[in-house]
Amino acid sequence: MASSSLILRSTLPRALAHRTVVRSAIQVRARHASDVSAYVPGGPVYKGTVNDPTTFPPPSRSHGSYHWTFERLLSAGLVPLTAAAYVTSGTNHPVVDGLLGLSLVIHSHIGFDSILVDYLHKRKFPVLGPVSSWTLRATTVGVLLGVYQFNTNDIGLTELIAKVWAA
Repeated sequence: MASSSLILRSTLPRALAHRTVVRSAIQVRARHASDVSAYVPGGPVYKGTVNDPTTFPPPSRSHGSYHWTFERLLSAGLVPLTAAAYVTSGTNHPVVDGLLGLSLVIHSHIGFDSILVDYLHKRKFPVLGPVSSWTLRATTVGVLLGVYQFNTNDIGLTELIAKVWAA
């Protein structure tokens, strides 16, 4: 008696779970059978199916290894540039201000662009992907203009670093 009730208890949840899964799958099919586009989990895909591979971009030397090398040199160059801004703090060095401002903005742009390419790919999000990319580009231009104005009409980045460090 104890073994049969144990078997019944262990198989009952599986049977109910299977029945629930089958019922929800039928409901999803019935709900989406009348739609113009088929239901695809994770977002709309308009060309091909989910299993189709993505297209390869045309080969370009400037976007390949040179791009990777530029990113690494820019990231590594920020360390001595920030140290130079700290060492020259208290004096006006527009070259260091300009290089630091440009390097920080480009470094940030490359990082945010990588996030958009990874998570809002234009194949999966044909409207949101390009809109996000263009929004990032416009924001980067705005930030570059703001940094330029801050460096030329205000105290500059090196003086800002000195004031923040001393605070």
